[in-house]
Amino acid sequence: MADQLEVRGPESRALAVESNGLNVIADEERKGRPSQLFWPWFGANVSVLGLSYGAFALGFGISFWQALVAGVVGIVFSFLLCGLVSLAGKRGSAPTMALSRAAFGVRGNKLPSLVSWLLTVGWETVLTILATLATATVFERLGWGGGTVTKVVALIVVGVLIVACGVLGFDLIMRAQTVITVVTGVLTVVYIVLVADQISWSTVSGLPSGSSQQLIGALVFLMTGFGLGWVNLAADYSRYLPRNSSGVGVVGWTTFGASIAPLILFGFGLLLAGSSTDLSEAIAADPIGALAEALPTWFLVPFVIVAVLGLVGGAVLDIYSSGLALLSVGLPAPRYVAALIDGVVMIAGTVYVVFYGDEFLGEFQGFLITLGVPVAAWCGIMLADIASRRRDYADADLFDRHGRYGDVRWLPVLTMIVATGIGWGLVTNSLASWLTWQGYLLEPFGLGGKEGDWAFANLGVLFALVAGFVVQLAGGTSAVRKQERMA
Repeated sequence: MADQLEVRGPESRALAVESNGLNVIADEERKGRPSQLFWPWFGANVSVLGLSYGAFALGFGISFWQALVAGVVGIVFSFLLCGLVSLAGKRGSAPTMALSRAAFGVRGNKLPSLVSWLLTVGWETVLTILATLATATVFERLGWGGGTVTKVVALIVVGVLIVACGVLGFDLIMRAQTVITVVTGVLTVVYIVLVADQISWSTVSGLPSGSSQQLIGALVFLMTGFGLGWVNLAADYSRYLPRNSSGVGVVGWTTFGASIAPLILFGFGLLLAGSSTDLSEAIAADPIGALAEALPTWFLVPFVIVAVLGLVGGAVLDIYSSGLALLSVGLPAPRYVAALIDGVVMIAGTVYVVFYGDEFLGEFQGFLITLGVPVAAWCGIMLADIASRRRDYADADLFDRHGRYGDVRWLPVLTMIVATGIGWGLVTNSLASWLTWQGYLLEPFGLGGKEGDWAFANLGVLFALVAGFVVQLAGGTSAVRKQERMA
């Protein structure tokens, strides 16, 4: 295999089906520098969807300056969490959900793996939905259709692109993300220039301030919409780096690459949405297509390209990692089969929402916050486990329930369950009818109940993150020391 890898050129590697799954990447396959992490992370987050988050944030009833603070803090901090989790990939050269076994145990890790699978499949479905809706909206304005046939064709094209990259694997993804980064970056700049005259600073600056609870709610929503949606796959790409790569470089390039585009897009999106109430309301139904309303006709086709490529860039990383998460749950199949299964689920979910679903924003918020709680709990536990380790992971024991990492490590498993249960009691999702049961602890905790000031602060996500970190660091460090003393 090593000889084959050496003689195959980069083009043939990109078009070959990757054989790596949950396995540790062999030394001869580890390559590159931390700076190369910039490309997949930038390409996955340069989507014009970042503009729509401006409207989402203002929807919490806060001012421009409050929303800007929430965006900067929420985006940078949440992607910093991704950078820190990426350290595990460099130190262990295995996927995130395989490295998580060191904290949860080999079979105990099935719980966070299942949550990770739901989150990544959910995200790739959301991005496919947005690409389909955006294409239909633009085609309708051009007079080229926009109805069922257009949506079906758009779904087929987008679905094939995403599934093909997910099945073929890492080399194709890295090449595709480089192209996506350049194309979407240039066209997004053109978009900003074309619609800049739609901004009314007097209207934006006149937006009334909201309460501190509303500010926290927007901050938590932005954290879950950006970095917390990626933490469970953060090590999937750093695992290909040599183990002697700079840890500071891994954290820095991951955080910088993932944050820079969302910061710019979110800031401009605030100005755009804050200038027009009609635009903000339209974004709730069609977050990408609504952004095309202010464009001249000649740029609509390039807009579709930039929108679809940006969304595909994010979905490609999701489908690759959702396949790995499915393997970690226990699917007895090669990685590419897992990616195909996820592709089928993704397309089925898109068909349901696009052709039979309700308003997008309510369901989207419910999805983010609901899965954001257990993912935040897992993230806290994983970060504490990484912080307490002084040595690299023992490769073989990640796949042996009788090894040093054990079968089920009950402290992190129970911590994740309890923190999730409490966290769900401290969040609300009134726009999603199937989530009205949440928030059951707001009144007992003296936070005003589901109609009180703290109802939409979504404190449960922050609680789960902090609780997971504190409990694992306090109670799990001794177990890590014991593991590292084993021969």
